[in-house]
Order: sequence, then C-alpha cells, then structure tokens
Amino acid sequence: MTTGNLGMDEGGIRGSSSPTAPPAWLADVDRVARGIRRRVLEHTLRNNGGYLSQACSSADALATLYVRLMKLGPSIAPPVPPPFLGVPGPGNPTYMTGSGYNGPHEPALDRFFFSPVHYALVLYSTLIEVGRMAPEGLAQFNQDGSSVELIGAEHSPGHEVTAGSLAQCLSQAAGVALARKLKGEPGHNWVFMSDGEFQEGQTFEAIAAMAWQKIDNVTVLVDANEQQCDGAMRKVMEIDPIAQRVKAFGGAAADVDGHDPEALVAAASSRQAGKPLVIVCHTDPCRGIPLLATRGGKLHYVRFKSSHEEERFRAFLHEMEGG
Repeated sequence: MTTGNLGMDEGGIRGSSSPTAPPAWLADVDRVARGIRRRVLEHTLRNNGGYLSQACSSADALATLYVRLMKLGPSIAPPVPPPFLGVPGPGNPTYMTGSGYNGPHEPALDRFFFSPVHYALVLYSTLIEVGRMAPEGLAQFNQDGSSVELIGAEHSPGHEVTAGSLAQCLSQAAGVALARKLKGEPGHNWVFMSDGEFQEGQTFEAIAAMAWQKIDNVTVLVDANEQQCDGAMRKVMEIDPIAQRVKAFGGAAADVDGHDPEALVAAASSRQAGKPLVIVCHTDPCRGIPLLATRGGKLHYVRFKSSHEEERFRAFLHEMEGG
C-alpha cells in the first residue's frame, strides 16, 4: 500500500466535497486499526502473553501513518520474512535491515523509524493489515533464528535501526534526516515513540540538537498512553506537559486525541520551518478492548491470570471477529 500526499487528495485536510461526509480514507484507517487490535489479541491468547495494551493505544496512530500520512513506495522485502541473516559487515553480503517493508530508500519517498521496539508485534500486525507483510510471517515470531523478534531490531520487519535501549531512535532518525536535508532530498522522516521515552534525557538532547541544526524534516508521533513497565507514568516520574517541554527545547509540538485520525492529520500539517514537530497522541491503553481495564494498573505485558480470564478474552476476540 502506498499513501497519497498529505492534505492534497480526496478527503484530506482541505475537506471533501460534502461538509458532512467523512473523508474516504477514514474507513481504511478504522479497518486497519481494528485489524491490529484483533491480531495482537489473537496472538496474546495463543501464546498467553503479549504487549496488548500497546496495540490498543497505538493502533489508530499507526494506521493513520501508513494509510494517510507517510508517502512510501511498495514493499521491496519478502512477504514472509527471511531468517536472521547475521550482523552487518564486509563478510556478510546477505545482511539486510527490515526497512524494505516500508519501501525503497529514494529521495522523494519518506522514511519511517520505529522507536518503542517492545511494540514490535503491533508493527508486524500493522504491516500485515496494510499488505506489506504476509500473515504467515507471525508464525516465526520470537522463534530461534527468526528476524521476527519479540523485541524488534534493525533486521526485523518494518525496523530500520536498532532502537533499544529506549530513546536512542530519535537521535538516529535525526542524523538520517540531517543527511537527507543536506543532500536536498524532499522525502520526509517519521518517528513513532512511546511517552516513556520522554523520561530519558537523550530524547530532549535530540530535540535540542534538531532545533539547533534546523532539522525540520522530522515529525514524531508519541503514543502517550501514560503507562510504562513499572506502572502509571505519573507514579514513576511525571513528564507532563510533554508538548510544553518539547517547545522549551526548541521543537514544535501539538496535543491531539490519538484516536482521532483527522486530528492527527491536521496536526501533521502544522510543521514549522527550522523545527522538528512532535505530535503528542493522548491515548487509552484499553481502547477497543475494554476488558483490559479489569486488570487494574497491570497493563504493560498481558499474561492471563486464570482460565476464566482467558475465556473472557477469547469470547471478546470471537466478537471482534464477527462471531
């Protein structure tokens, strides 16, 4: 699937022919987002474990990126991911990154950098839902010798860089963006992050460096679901208001409802010359699967606590599948 130019074709920021008709692309975003949540829930049930709340919170933003915002070429990677082909080096001609699933590296095309690599299953599901990866690829998930890793790395589908530890990806994307700007490449650079990465100082150093270097060909979408591995963000280390902090370090920023694709697209059109743009997507970690709220604050990684709980989620999956 390729995407159109931001705000220029049917149903874009400029609106459709009817003021009451929803933009045509919204249906695609909704279909992809629902498919992401369903696929990750299915996997979580099959393996009694998964980053399920992250799928709930980020599905709409990732669907909007792939369906509407990013200008990508068709995938140039095998539909079924190959096994891990080894680390880069002069003695490994078969080495490859997972960026091919986002199309070729061409000057006019966009690049995508995926930072919260524990969301890898969510990204793989996104690639499947938009036709860039075969569903059979998930059978290799977290298997020895597979590139479809539990915690994504540069060779994993959809990943261009190894982003862990958290907060390293933005700096890497900034370097690529600066190089592209110096070469006069018109393609944009998109980064997807989690709000927990704003507890890391490197994030703000990267924003300050981009502002200093006037790197304005970067847009960051942040999944602000207010959760991290140790619990609620505010109980570990408060980082709000993220947008104001980004502005204090020289970036441009916007707050949006992360489940509103039209708001996301509108915010993405608010780029400012000489500044990276950070869109803080405020999200619900139980969106689309309200049963998750019954687990209280234990949402980071879901393992079912009883056969009764598992059956309740299995019944909900049946509903999602239209049963």
